[in-house]
Amino acid sequence: MLPLFRTLMGLLLGGLAARLMGLLGRFHTSASRPRLSTRRTFTRNAALGATGVVLAELGAGFLYFFWPNQTGDFGSALIVSAESVPEPMAAPYRDTAGKFYLVHNEDGLLALYWKCVHLGCTVPWNPAEELFHCPCHGSIYDYNGVRLAGPAPRPLDIMAVTILDGGAVEVNTGAITIRGDYEPEQAVPYTA
Repeated sequence: MLPLFRTLMGLLLGGLAARLMGLLGRFHTSASRPRLSTRRTFTRNAALGATGVVLAELGAGFLYFFWPNQTGDFGSALIVSAESVPEPMAAPYRDTAGKFYLVHNEDGLLALYWKCVHLGCTVPWNPAEELFHCPCHGSIYDYNGVRLAGPAPRPLDIMAVTILDGGAVEVNTGAITIRGDYEPEQAVPYTA
């Protein structure tokens, strides 16, 4: 019975002592000599770092591409001086910053948004024919912005117009109105 007890105690205490010595050996080894990384660890970390840099650049480029850029004064209220307001039925005043034409017909002033309602092309004024011609798909609009021909489904949109003291005109390029055919109420009466 004694040899069996001694064997069992030796196994128990010997295993415990071996684990304790192994644990102490790990602490002793790591404290005295730092563990160097292997080539496999270095390669893995380099590949992960390069992938992280590429993903960060792609994410920053994606955000920059889809971040809206507000250029110019479009979207705000713009002032057109009294000298720039066209005479009745004269060639329209073109405001590049506001992306509109100011036309003066018999009923008053209209600010026509120069974007074609078909696919969004810029519609220039053709002084020879006294019409607006869309260069992309051939839509034609009259002096009041009403569609005469082409694939456009409706007239040019209009912007809000306010007459200021001294004959100046304020055009709110942020207030664009979709309209049907021309009606005299759409024009703002103007006397110079």
